[in-house]
Amino acid sequence: MIEVEGLTKQYGRTVAVDDLSFRVEPGRVTGFLGPNGAGKSTTMRMMLDLDRPSAGRVLIDGRPYRSFTAPLRHVGALLEARSVHGGRRAHHHLRWLAHTSGVPSARVDEVLELAGLAGVRRKRVKGFSLGMHQRLALAAALLGDPPVLLLDEPVNGLDPEGIVWLRTLLKDLAARGRTVFVSSHLMSEMALTAEHLVVISRGRLLADTTVERFIAENSRSYVRIATPEPSRLREALAAEGIQVTDSGDGALAAAGADPARVGELVAAHGVVVHEIAVRSASLEEAFVRMTGDAS
Repeated sequence: MIEVEGLTKQYGRTVAVDDLSFRVEPGRVTGFLGPNGAGKSTTMRMMLDLDRPSAGRVLIDGRPYRSFTAPLRHVGALLEARSVHGGRRAHHHLRWLAHTSGVPSARVDEVLELAGLAGVRRKRVKGFSLGMHQRLALAAALLGDPPVLLLDEPVNGLDPEGIVWLRTLLKDLAARGRTVFVSSHLMSEMALTAEHLVVISRGRLLADTTVERFIAENSRSYVRIATPEPSRLREALAAEGIQVTDSGDGALAAAGADPARVGELVAAHGVVVHEIAVRSASLEEAFVRMTGDAS
């Protein structure tokens, strides 16, 4: 578990993180969302004691990060994938990390295989693509088999196959009781990966809730009706107090309407329709609405 309590970070007069408090529970993937400059990276750096907070604290399984004598065994982190010296080989880089943290050397080959890098284990890192750098950084985060994972934009540079691999891996780790905290700007991927969300803007907490509730509370659902007779349909629905607007794609939208009732009215008035469907906002649409209102 990660507990963030009253976390604040000031740079002169600029407040990057403002009295931020939330908990990241084990057993689920928690997404960390916010616009550029919201304070996500600063928050994650303070979690790992890379930046000292102006106020507040972060506890990981009840302890500050700096108290762990072998941190790789407790917290796996990915903040900057390209931080590895280019002259090192992938295998040697991970062996060095394992040695400094008391991790068995056999674990190196395990994580290289898991990350899809077994075939390039002796290749120098300077020849790696961005996606390979990302996989190596993920292998390093998993090296100590830690109960807590902190990952900042882990899908950067990954191809579609790699993204699916990472999504499956993170969900599996969470299902086995790990604490998984992931920052990402890819809303479509976060909607498929995360169960819970922590959303911030300008360093302040906006939401700490499930993905489903976040979307429901920050969007509107509507009934989309495609018809070649829009005027007749408008009249039929208006007579029942149902107002419609243009949906933007040539169809009509009835906000808050019951789709079954719409279908009954369509049948009763003999209006030709090609589609009646309920539409809900995506995570991205809900995120834009919330953060836009907060700006």
